Amino acid sequence: MSAPVLTTLLVANRGEIACRVMRTAKALGLTTVAVHSATDREARHSREADIRVDLGGSKAADSYLQIDKLIAAAKASGAQAIHPGYGFLSENAGFARAIEAAGLIFLGPPASAIDAMGSKSAAKALMETAGVPLVPGYHGEAQDLDTFRDACERIGYPVLLKATAGGGGKGMKVVEDVSQLAEALASAQREAQSSFGDSRMLVEKYLLKPRHVEIQVFADQHGNCLYLNERDCSIQRRHQKVVEEAPAPGLTPELRRAMGEAAVRSAQAIGYVGAGTVEFLLDARGEFFFMEMNTRLQVEHPVTEAITGLDLVAWQIRVARGEALPITQAQVPLNGHAIEVRLYAEDPANDFLPATGRLALYRESAEGPGRRVDSGVEEGDEISPFYDPMLGKLIAWGEDREQARLRLLSMLDEFAIGGLKTNINFLRRIIAHPAFAAAELDTGFIPRYQEQLLPAPGALSDAFWNAAAQAVAQSLPQLARQDDPASPWSLNSGLRAGLPREITLHLSCEGQDRALTLSTDDHARLSGEALIVEHEGVRRTLRAIRQGDSLYLQWEGELRRIETYDPISAVEASHSHQGGLTAPMNGSIVRVLVEAGQSVEAGAQLVVLEAMKMEHSIRAPHAGVIKALYCQEGEMVGEGSALVELEAV
Repeated sequence: MSAPVLTTLLVANRGEIACRVMRTAKALGLTTVAVHSATDREARHSREADIRVDLGGSKAADSYLQIDKLIAAAKASGAQAIHPGYGFLSENAGFARAIEAAGLIFLGPPASAIDAMGSKSAAKALMETAGVPLVPGYHGEAQDLDTFRDACERIGYPVLLKATAGGGGKGMKVVEDVSQLAEALASAQREAQSSFGDSRMLVEKYLLKPRHVEIQVFADQHGNCLYLNERDCSIQRRHQKVVEEAPAPGLTPELRRAMGEAAVRSAQAIGYVGAGTVEFLLDARGEFFFMEMNTRLQVEHPVTEAITGLDLVAWQIRVARGEALPITQAQVPLNGHAIEVRLYAEDPANDFLPATGRLALYRESAEGPGRRVDSGVEEGDEISPFYDPMLGKLIAWGEDREQARLRLLSMLDEFAIGGLKTNINFLRRIIAHPAFAAAELDTGFIPRYQEQLLPAPGALSDAFWNAAAQAVAQSLPQLARQDDPASPWSLNSGLRAGLPREITLHLSCEGQDRALTLSTDDHARLSGEALIVEHEGVRRTLRAIRQGDSLYLQWEGELRRIETYDPISAVEASHSHQGGLTAPMNGSIVRVLVEAGQSVEAGAQLVVLEAMKMEHSIRAPHAGVIKALYCQEGEMVGEGSALVELEAV
């Protein structure tokens, strides 16, 4: 049987994974096809493709989840194969079957394997039969509240609700006691339905201090299957991975082999083909429990590529062409250590709420030996509320873990982002934390060290304000001649004939204001983006980036946005009113749970907002009476929009 023809590849996804898949496809000489929604018409993945096809719509349900549109796009563009990326339809057996029925190649496993492992409940039942240890739980078909209440009582609280068809933290809730169950189950079911088109749930015991360790498996069409070492993905927020590394610190060769062989048996049992990941919970005693199998390429696959020197997307393409795996299990490399962090548009200080807006500033760290950036955005791009908020990933490799950690810290320091909130400072605090440096990892890492990782904002120091003033004075074009550096008029000291030898600046940064007066005795020099300042005998070289009306100053590992203002004309703008509750981000109203005139208790759910495939509850900050409603179900609202008027009683 001849190998299938594969010269043109369509990527049925967006963002950084689409860019990453197309990079390898182009290196192999393939023509690349991007699909995009109306919102993503000029997104980076669209711009980088050889061919682009408009799916229309804005929400994923109207674009990237439309199987018929994706098949039509492949036909129209001449693509013989479709790569699903991750998320969206990557683990949808119906999509795999539709591709096959259309005479196209699916760069993923057979639909039967997706059926077997795509449902968490079915996968757990299969693993139980195969003798793989499972976490205690309920994986049955009955989905009513009473069934889950009985199961939770049998398992014992706390428990974890999970979408059977899902992943990435969508449709996942921790429930501490029975009083939380009904609300959590209903919310998780809605999230699952919205993200995966399937509201079915399972529940399992929530283990304390477990590690999340997963095995990368790969199988070809000739019966060969091997594991490419493991990854530790224990550091998570909202049950979604934030930091991943390979190999998992502290694993013995014997435990690595036991977990790897169990993962291979799992894959062979369902006739698996292509890249997949078998995920385990590992407790402190070295016992591991099957969680799920992701029948796709993982977000964190670059750390495996870094320690093996392999290109997993290239392997996917070659396996789809019918080629055998190029190496045996004994030949799988394991060189050095790699760590990856996920860069999100979100506000860690506000419960990691997704952020939307324009990337006014976006500078990536330099790539080089042991340094890699996989991203899906560029400066000037708009981050919409319709999709996952991940902007990209930073991956560092070193000969050992500490070298990789320090290299990643350097990459985070070099990154510069402005215009919307991101988690970059939060990531830096994790990687710099002594417990992370000591490889003390488990899924409770972020809650345990929350005070250090998410410190309360404090007053900015005098040294910072002095540096900020010097940076602003040196960078404002209206204060200096740019054509003649030797001219006294090029000095930003405030020196002017017949006028005082000083200048007063009114600056604002992170909600704090300061008026500062600079004199000719202040010494500062700005060369490109390097600012040299001296304050109280201490000289520093800082990074300062002028972008539009803002200046970004690197201070103590964090890039801070500084603006000037006129104190006379400045008026405090308010988008809310007394007793008003506003939208924390752009999104869609999915539920309005109150009506005008209704009395509510403190903490009661008032409105449920959906943004970036996650639900966010607007709750009453105090007891009161609903005076007015300013939103309705199905309505799109902007950040800061008034939703509810609550009058205290």
